[in-house]
Parts: sequence; structure tokens; C-alpha cells
Amino acid sequence: MAETVQQFVRSLAESESVGLAFGSDSWTWAETVGDAAARARVLRSWADPDRPLHVGVLMENTPEMIRALLAGAIGAHVTAGINATRRGESLAADVRRADCQVLLTDTEHLPLLDGLDLGGARIIDTDSDEWRELVAEAPRDIDGFPEVGVMDTFMLIFTSGTSGDPKAVQVSNFMVVMSGSVLAEKYALTPEDVCYCAMPLFHSNAIMASFAPALAGGATIALARKFSATQFLKDIRHFGATYMNYVGKPLAYVLATPELPDDADNPLRTAFGNEASDRDIAEFGRRFGCTVWDGFGSTETAVIITRTDDTPLGSIGQPFEGVAVYDRETRTECPPATFDSTGAVTNLDECVGELVNTQGAGFFSGYYNDDAATSARLDGGMYWSGDLGYRDEAGFIYLAGRTDDWLRVDGENLAAATIEALLLRNEAISQACVYAVPDPLVGDQLMATLVLRDDATLDAVAFEKFLADQADLSTKAWPRYVRLATEVPTTATNKVLKRELRVQGTDTTDPLWVREERGRSYSSVS
Repeated sequence: MAETVQQFVRSLAESESVGLAFGSDSWTWAETVGDAAARARVLRSWADPDRPLHVGVLMENTPEMIRALLAGAIGAHVTAGINATRRGESLAADVRRADCQVLLTDTEHLPLLDGLDLGGARIIDTDSDEWRELVAEAPRDIDGFPEVGVMDTFMLIFTSGTSGDPKAVQVSNFMVVMSGSVLAEKYALTPEDVCYCAMPLFHSNAIMASFAPALAGGATIALARKFSATQFLKDIRHFGATYMNYVGKPLAYVLATPELPDDADNPLRTAFGNEASDRDIAEFGRRFGCTVWDGFGSTETAVIITRTDDTPLGSIGQPFEGVAVYDRETRTECPPATFDSTGAVTNLDECVGELVNTQGAGFFSGYYNDDAATSARLDGGMYWSGDLGYRDEAGFIYLAGRTDDWLRVDGENLAAATIEALLLRNEAISQACVYAVPDPLVGDQLMATLVLRDDATLDAVAFEKFLADQADLSTKAWPRYVRLATEVPTTATNKVLKRELRVQGTDTTDPLWVREERGRSYSSVS
């Protein structure tokens, strides 16, 4: 059994099954591995022996991106995924922080680098004739490269940056191999399968939940340059995709498109990912005739929670050993949640805490070039995730948002994720984002930005009636402000940037409702 990504790739070097598909083109695994080996030889010929060989990749999901990832595995160098949505000094800072000797990009992204201080990184346009000639002349065999160790870093992957500047996580070969092996076995992936990847390959979800299991199963990697809700089903049918990965809101985006009678007429068997709502999990499975498995994890992979067949509605599953819910101030474990007859949590103040790994770093290998951030995560010998949650008596975990999603309204603590899940019970709402805006006097006021389904309508009176019908909704959790937006700001991995919504506050041209201070009626402001 393979122990490193390098070994995974070597095992496919002579396979004549299709390894890579993009648009109308496809390549066997043998062709793809040979292409990657040639690139690895060119890159190693440029290496400065006095520096770690880190190769940045600034591209969307293209065949050249896959070849670059495989080249890192074969050639035993570290690939740094550079977020293709970053700009200016933020982009330059990522390249410098990753200590890139070489930066591979393409004609589309090359102009983004003009005038930037990249710390001396050698910029290569992979669409250029020079690059094509160099790789065409290089040997395509996989022999003679350094051996990779199990815990050696395979890739530097930057965190999504939803709660601050992105940090470069050192992702080990072990983590990629473990993830790929587990998923390939669980979903029975073989060379007959096609793994559809529309999530960006510079992020951990695409690496752990698509690239890795495809390697482990010898399946085809079918690429979409970027995610498109309207193109999704066409791609699934075109590629014959049997498996797909997602992170963030893609299921909600797809479900917001008009349903057609033949949506379930497709080859998709499994959708695996993170952060979908219970409603979207069930609806996506019904509409497209597949099974949706939603888990919880971060790029750091120190806190892992998995769904079981008996996971209650609203829960994200059972935690791995050592994962617990702790009060950050007292450094003690929070008590289980108690529920009233309506299902509402009655002890949020006590039961909500931060998800931690009490045994230490787990599979987290630290942030590259950032000892301070690594130390902060491992405060007191435990890993502090920054995610809020609570558990029930059976140990099932429920998310409550990020640490800055803990709202205090009229002296009562509220968890944003709990309210968002409740709002999504309304069939007209595709996305719900709950956050605090400053109260003119003291504390917070609760604001909700809603994105409706494409064919849905919602007025203030209907929304008020909907809230009144939710028996488990605290009176303090009625949004003071409601914004109806056509879209919300997100990261490249479809995670909502609430900090931008907080800054915008009520200063918007979108339709905005405000609830009377001591009542329940909403009136239109804009």
C-alpha cells in the first residue's frame, strides 16, 4: 500500500486508463504521469540547493495545474497553492510567505504579477513556447528522483482567510494518502470512476476530497476550470462523473437553479464535502439521485468530525478521539446541551465552546514561516480551532459558527450557525448569513442577509409569519435588520466573508427591512 503521494503516482505510471479529462480532451494516467515527470526534471534543474525547493502554482483548475501537483509528488519538491483570487500585495505576500523559488502561472494570471515583489521567485508562463519546449525535451521517466518521507510536506495550502490573513498550512504526504485511501475505499472508487472537481485545486478540499481519492482509486480526474451552478449537471453528464467534491455553498447554488424533470438522469453516485446544510444535503440527493456525505474538517486537519448513519438532524456527527468542546476562558470542557420540548437549546451560555483537540496537534504539522500563529493554535498543549460548537448527551457535535459568530443581544448570547440553520427552513431562502452589527447604545444587533432561490419571492409580512411559526426560535434571535441580496461576498472556496457584510452593515442599496425595536413587525427601509 502506498505511504506517500509519490508512491501513489508511481503506481499509475503505466496505467492506460484515463487519468485526466478537461473539456473535450483526455489523457491516460501513463501520459499524465510522464508529462508531470518531465516538468519535475525541469523544475529540479533550477533548484537553489541553499533553499527549500518550493514551487508556487497560480492557476485555476487546468491540466497544467494537475501536472504541477503530480510533478511535486514525483520530483519530491513542495507545491504551494497560491489563491488565484488574491490580488496586489496580498498575492505577493502569499508567494513570499511560501518561500517560492519558482512560480508557475499562465497567460490569464500573468498580468496579476506586474510590479509585485515576489521575493525573487522565478516566474514561468506555462502557456509560453519556452516552457513547452523545455518540458518536451525533458525525460519522461519517473526514476532517479529523491525519495519522499511519509511525514514530509507534500503541499503548502493557505487557509481560506475568512477570519484573518491566510496562513500556509504544511500538508504532509501522510494526510493526503490517508484521506485518499479512506475515501477511495469508502466510496469504492476504481479506474472505472470519474471524480468531478470544480473546487479550486489550491485549496485543501479539492486536494483531500478529489485529487487524493482519484489517485488512490486510479480514477479519472475530470476538471472544471471553476465552479458553475448552471454548468454543473452538463459537466456531470459530459464526463460521466460518478463522484464529486464540494466545500461551502455549491449545493445551495445548484439547488437555486430551476429543477427539471430529468435532473436525476445522470451518472453521479456520490457527493462528498463540507458545510452543506441538512436541507441542502437531503434535497440535492433527492433531486440528482445520489448520496451526499457531508463531513467537517479544516485545512489544518486537527479537528475531524464525521457523520454516522444515526447522526441527528442539525448535527455534523461524532468527533474523532480527543476532539471536545471547551470554554476558552476556564480551559474546561463545556457541559452537554439541554433541549426543551421544541428542540431549542436551553443552556447556550454554558454548552457552547470552542472545538479543540485535547491531545495536541492531531494531524496538524504547523503553519509554514509562522511560529506565532502555530503557537496560538496550540495554546496550552491543545489545538484551538476557532470554531464554536456544542454537543448533546450522546456526544454528537453541532456547529455554532466561528468564534466571532458569538453574538450578544440584549444580554443574551446567541450562536449564528443555529439561527442560520433555522432560517433555511424557509423554502424561499437559498442562503442565510447571520452576524452582529453594532447597537447604537450597547452590545450587538442581529442582522441577517438572505439570498433567495432563483424563482422565489419573500416579503416582510411572510417573513414575520415564518419566524413566528418557529417554536424553537428565541425572541432575542429575531433579526433586527434583514437584507435581501442577490449574492454575498465569498472566498474562492465559497465560504461567506462575514467580515465584509459586517463592514457594510445597513449601508446597502439592496432591499432592507428593519424590525421595530420592541416588536415583531418589519418595515422596508430601502
